Amino acid sequence: MTELHESAGTGPGDAHFAVFTDRADAAAAARSFARPGSRTLAHASGRPWLVGHWHDDEIVTAGVRGASLAVVGCCPIDADELRHRAARLRDLAELDALARSLPGSFHLVGALDGRIRMQGTASGLRLVFHTEIDGVRVAATRADTLATVLGLEPDVEELAVRLLWPAPYPLFETSMWRAVTAVPPHTAVVIAADGRTVRHTRWWTPPEPVRPLDEAAPLIRTALEEAVGARTRQGGVVSCDLSGGLDSTSVCFLADRSPARVVASTWPGRDPADTDLSWAEQAVRYLPDVEHMVWDADASPLVYENLLGIDDLLDEPTIGVMDRSRVLHHLPGLAARGSRLHLTGIGGDHVAWCSEAYYHRLLRTRPLFALRQLRGFRALWQWPLGGTFRALTDFRPYRRWLTDAAGDLRGPLPPSVATALGWGMTPRLFGWVTPEAERMARRALLDAAATASPLHPDRGLHTDLEQIRSCTRVIRQWDRMAARAGLPMASPFLDDRVVEACLSVRPSERVTPWRYKPVLSAAMRGIVPEECLRRSNKATASMDASNGLREHRADLLALWEDSRLAELGLVDGAELRRLARRPASPGLSDAILYSTIAAEVWLRGLARGRARVPQP
Repeated sequence: MTELHESAGTGPGDAHFAVFTDRADAAAAARSFARPGSRTLAHASGRPWLVGHWHDDEIVTAGVRGASLAVVGCCPIDADELRHRAARLRDLAELDALARSLPGSFHLVGALDGRIRMQGTASGLRLVFHTEIDGVRVAATRADTLATVLGLEPDVEELAVRLLWPAPYPLFETSMWRAVTAVPPHTAVVIAADGRTVRHTRWWTPPEPVRPLDEAAPLIRTALEEAVGARTRQGGVVSCDLSGGLDSTSVCFLADRSPARVVASTWPGRDPADTDLSWAEQAVRYLPDVEHMVWDADASPLVYENLLGIDDLLDEPTIGVMDRSRVLHHLPGLAARGSRLHLTGIGGDHVAWCSEAYYHRLLRTRPLFALRQLRGFRALWQWPLGGTFRALTDFRPYRRWLTDAAGDLRGPLPPSVATALGWGMTPRLFGWVTPEAERMARRALLDAAATASPLHPDRGLHTDLEQIRSCTRVIRQWDRMAARAGLPMASPFLDDRVVEACLSVRPSERVTPWRYKPVLSAAMRGIVPEECLRRSNKATASMDASNGLREHRADLLALWEDSRLAELGLVDGAELRRLARRPASPGLSDAILYSTIAAEVWLRGLARGRARVPQP
């Protein structure tokens, strides 16, 4: 392992890089990735291995006798331990066990006897892509890094797919450029010593959900402690969201037990019925050493704010642009209080709760128990009896479900019970999407239906995994935006070890109509006061969304005046302008515009990025 490039130096929280085999032709390709401020980590030969941007605190490396390892991101492993692992490495497949044993969130890269292997996280928060450049295979953490070097334009059919609301698995996991291959989160990419031959190898499988809650709770607590500890062990000042909900409250209490000093951040909603502030103040009474910052609700940005000004370099459209201004708004103030990292409770909804779709199987294996629970769910979510019966007697396999979805893209939104107890929300297209875009989206669905397998045979676990991956696609981009804004964010609930511990709990104890997030309540007992664990709901910020739609309609109108999507023939700009003038139109409050706005904003940002980033 050799020195870093002289121009090293970038802020933490936005590590991104490309990986190269130890060959002369790969070294030639690596020159195309050099940018102002980029860093290079070399093979023992002196040829480039990693080229990109990272901070010293985000990388641990080791090299011993032809074996090299790099851990990039957040992981408490030290160089001596990694060197010990490298010395014992005889096969790159042994990295499966290493990746599954470490806490945190990171990319793991290995090199052995001329071969390289790279993987991200099973949650999908850290991804891997690869492509061929000048005859050699190159892997990277971002798809746009590879596409820029190749001079590629986004694939129009991929854009059509992203107009689906929502794009189901596996359609949302492809790259936006046909020549750039996305590596599924649970697999690693291995590039042979010839620099050309490439294969994917599975390194992660979700745990079977069979563990009783009383047995799982200590494991979940330990996983969360280690996840928060990986971010706070260096001390200093960290900030935490404190909405008063179970997720952020748990993270805040865990951070308070660490060497770091904690600044808690509460943003009250504008809705008078919002109780976040009172719950947050209740928690702070038990946190005497925590500084509590309460923001002015009326000063916080609304949904849809500043869509025209977004110029982040993103490698795919994300509905996260709708809330970008809200997510970033408080970060400068927290940084001014000394915070070096902002911890969120994001992901708790996805791992501490789970899909009611598990009851589709539980009705067959534990019928009396399942019927009692389903009666409770019907009352809680107001599911009609007939719709519940139809959902529970729907035995279509996943491929058939995808095929049927392709045949009904313009139908009304499916009832919530069908979504909750089925394979997920059936994708839809709306009136502003052109017939040509519909044709492309339908073809992609049918192509996927011919080969796709669900993420798990149980539709409950499939849905959980899909929702986790959908969430991390958004958070991945928010993390990049936050780092650019000057204060990195982290979401401990989305660490693989935390995800695994939560998914292992029996679904009958993880999701119930009678208790709110019983998994988290059990895991945090003794750390979070009982008084704070009693909350049984969360704020929805629906008023902020509806107000944002109304107050920012001029921006939405401007967005469609010279629409890039319309230029590509994917949307009807006149119809979108008509909707922008009528923000109270039926359906808009259901977020059905989000995927279209995401694609439009991304295309605009891509054009700005080309003007800003030096070309190789």
